[in-house]
Amino acid sequence: MVHAYILIQTSVGKSVDVSAAIGEIQGVTRVDAVTGPYDVIAMVEANTVDELGKLVLSQIQLIPNITRTLTCPIIHL
Repeated sequence: MVHAYILIQTSVGKSVDVSAAIGEIQGVTRVDAVTGPYDVIAMVEANTVDELGKLVLSQIQLIPNITRTLTCPIIHL
């Protein structure tokens, strides 16, 4: 299982709408609106890195008012 944080920038004033939409996606385990350079942070899980990429590209990035994402896979040292 692959886990990652997705750091998300949104259009001004749209973080609540984006958070709600992301929370409906299968594979998203947590989503929070935050302050700072990113507006929303989501924690996601997928079976493989390829599935993680598909989740981000074909579901998360297609949500209206998302302007940028940064995917940070979790590593276990």
